[in-house]
Amino acid sequence: MNDLPLSLLDDFIEPARPALRRSRQAEVRWGARVVTVGGGAPVRVQSMTNSDTVDAIGTAIQVKELAIAGSEMVRITVNTPEAADAVPHIRDQLDRMGVDVPLIGDFHYNGHKLLADSPACAQALSKYRINPGNVGKGEKGDRQFAQIVEIAAKYDKAVRIGVNWGSLDQELLAQMMDDNAKRAEPFDAQQIMYRALITSAIESAKQAEAIGLRGEQIILSCKVSGVQDLISVYRALAKRCDYALHLGLTEAGMATKGTVASSTALAVLLQEGIGDTIRVSLTPQPGEARTQEVVIAAEILQSLGLRAFNPSVTACPGCGRTTSTTFQEMAKQIDDFLRAQMPVWKTRYPGVEKMKVAVMGCIVNGPGESKHANIGISLPGTGEAPAAPVYIDGEKALTLRGAGIATEFQALVENYIEKRYGAATTAHPGVPA
Repeated sequence: MNDLPLSLLDDFIEPARPALRRSRQAEVRWGARVVTVGGGAPVRVQSMTNSDTVDAIGTAIQVKELAIAGSEMVRITVNTPEAADAVPHIRDQLDRMGVDVPLIGDFHYNGHKLLADSPACAQALSKYRINPGNVGKGEKGDRQFAQIVEIAAKYDKAVRIGVNWGSLDQELLAQMMDDNAKRAEPFDAQQIMYRALITSAIESAKQAEAIGLRGEQIILSCKVSGVQDLISVYRALAKRCDYALHLGLTEAGMATKGTVASSTALAVLLQEGIGDTIRVSLTPQPGEARTQEVVIAAEILQSLGLRAFNPSVTACPGCGRTTSTTFQEMAKQIDDFLRAQMPVWKTRYPGVEKMKVAVMGCIVNGPGESKHANIGISLPGTGEAPAAPVYIDGEKALTLRGAGIATEFQALVENYIEKRYGAATTAHPGVPA
C-alpha cells in the first residue's frame, strides 16, 4: 500500500457526532414532572418492572429502584382488573416516597376494558403502551383500539404504539403477503415483515390522530430481536414519519449477549439520530438487580456523548506489567462510590456527572490518562517505584504511598468534587500536595 502524501494531514478531520432527526415532541407528565420525548429533547431512558403489579408495595419499591438508577419513565404490566386497581395505589405509594417518575401502563388484549372500568388507573398512568397486533381483529379491533385512544385523548396521555414482530397484526400481514404474491417480482419474506411492521405502526398512528389524539402525544416503536433487522426497520421508519421513536431490541437475551446486541443496534441508530427514548431489554441472571438494564442504557448514551449521567471512570484492563489487582479493585470501588452518591450529588453538585476519573495500573498509559482526567492516579506496576502519582486537572498534585492509597485517593476525589462542583465556589479547586 502506497504511503499517503503528508499534505493530506493538513485536511480537516471531521469529528464524529450523532446526527439530528426532526420529530414531534411528546410530553409524559406526572404532577410537576414533565419528561419530554423527541423534538430536540435528550434521549430518554426507560425500563420495566418484572414484579406482580397486584403487589402494589413491591412494585412501588422496584419502580423506585429503577428511578434512582436513572430510569426516567417506568413501565408496569396492566393485564388484569386486579392489576388495574393496584395502579393508583402504586402511584400513591411512590408519591409518598417522593418519587415522581411517570408510570407507563403496558396493555395487551384487554386494555380497552381495563382503562374504561378503572378511571383511577387511567389517570394514575402517564402513558399507555398499545400493541396493534394484540388489540383485536377487524372491526372489533378497530373499536377496541379507538376506546383506548379516546381515553388517552380525554386525559391527555401520551401513547406508545408499539409493534412487535412476535405479535404482528395477522390480517395486515396476510393482506400484504397476498398483494406481494401478485407482483411480477415479489419481495422476499424479510421485506414483507419489515413493511408490515412499519405499515402497522404508521397506519395505527394516523388512525389514533383521526380519533382525536394529538400527534405530538404519539410515540412509535417497531421492535425485533435481530440487530440488522432493527437497524433496517428503524432507518425506514424514521424516513417515513416524524413521530418520536422508542428504540429497543426486543428479547435481547441475558448478560453479555443481551448487552452486546442491544449496545450494537442502539449505538448505530442513535449515531444516525434515530431514537428519542430507549430501553435495554435484558433477561436478568438469577439474583441480578433489575436496574442493570438502566445502567447499560445510560452507559450507551454516555459513551456516544448524548447524555451525561455519572462521572466516568477510566481504568486499564491490566497486563503483565501490573503487579496486583489493586487498580481493578480501586476502579470498582470509586465507580461504585460515585454511582451511589449521584442521587444526592445531582442537586448538590451541578456538572459532577461530566467529571472524569482515571485509575491506571502502571506508568505506560497511567500518567497520560490521568492528565486527561479531572483527577487520576497511576499505581505502580512491575519494577516501578512503590509510589502512586495523582494528577488533578492535568497537573501532578501529589504522590501517595503505603497501604492506604485507595482510601486516600477516594478522599481526594470527594475533596475535588466539593471544591470544583460545590455551590459555595466556582474557583479552581486545587488540592495541596
